[in-house]
Amino acid sequence: MLNNLFKLAQPMLMALPPEDAHEMALRTLELGLHATDESGDRVLHQTLFGLDFANPVGVAAGFDKDARVPDALLALGCGFSEIGTVTPRPQPGNPTPRVFRLIKERAVINRLGFNNGGHEAALRRLEARGRAGGIVGVNIGANRETDDRIADYVKGLETFNSVASYFVVNISSPNTPGLRDLQAPEALNELFGQLMQARARLAKIGEPERPIIVKIAPDIAEADIPALCDRVIAHKVDGIAVSNTTTTRPGVTGSATRQAGGLSGRPLFKRSTGMLARIFVETKGQVPLIGIGGIDSGETALSKIEAGARLIQLYTGLIYEGWGLIPRIKQRLSEACQEAGAASIAELSGARAEYWAGQPLD
Repeated sequence: MLNNLFKLAQPMLMALPPEDAHEMALRTLELGLHATDESGDRVLHQTLFGLDFANPVGVAAGFDKDARVPDALLALGCGFSEIGTVTPRPQPGNPTPRVFRLIKERAVINRLGFNNGGHEAALRRLEARGRAGGIVGVNIGANRETDDRIADYVKGLETFNSVASYFVVNISSPNTPGLRDLQAPEALNELFGQLMQARARLAKIGEPERPIIVKIAPDIAEADIPALCDRVIAHKVDGIAVSNTTTTRPGVTGSATRQAGGLSGRPLFKRSTGMLARIFVETKGQVPLIGIGGIDSGETALSKIEAGARLIQLYTGLIYEGWGLIPRIKQRLSEACQEAGAASIAELSGARAEYWAGQPLD
């Protein structure tokens, strides 16, 4: 049913400017005009970070920036949803046009720049969920105009701690000048140190100790991977999300390649999966990883798991495949477990990490 609905709607959505199509998708979900997927297979269940994930499939941050539809995404069959990236103060992002479809390549270039309504608006919506179940993460960022980027991340942790299932610290968007500088080793020490101190302060006053995951760029130099992993382990960061968009243009041709911004979708798959596997090998599988980038089928989702991911997230693939991609991925992952004789999808995580870690990134 989801596939049939998408086939009817896709021509209209593709005729709209990308941000208008995105807004239409959000409004449709807000109105409840979507199918639900209650299918489940116990082999897809995992407990990570002290949270029970019914399945490993989620929608990446950037779709639901302002916490408008987290429960609708869960109803579509996701094992978790994630809002954001949200910054302390509202900001409009970069000038338009700032999103460009590359239909032939099944890709998107964006330079949105953390456009969002700020902490206060997102917090109100998440608080309004009340006792609604499901895992909802909060992806936190820094305002473009700020005197202290690290303080912005700490404020995000403090603001949403009562309502977030977990946090993702987004230091890898290419569309906020200087943000990726926080991926440097000494900057990571300062960032992680302050975040962990803030989490400890909250725990001392009786608040939950939420998992903290760092989201990295696929463009980190291979030589910098050991230092990154060392900092994550030393500061007891709970996980790594691999990866954000890339500033490179692998396999992309035409005038769109001249547009500034981050590339997502199918051309990102090889680089992001190679980075994922390299980090899995470097950490010896001890740090849970979220695989993101170029997932547009059951097979690409399975490859992310086999490269080392415990969870996966989609976005650009949904633009071209529709919401029916979610149940198709879950079905393929269930089949893969059956084929391997695995009692849990977790048993397949990293099964081909050495292979993917040995592949060239470009």
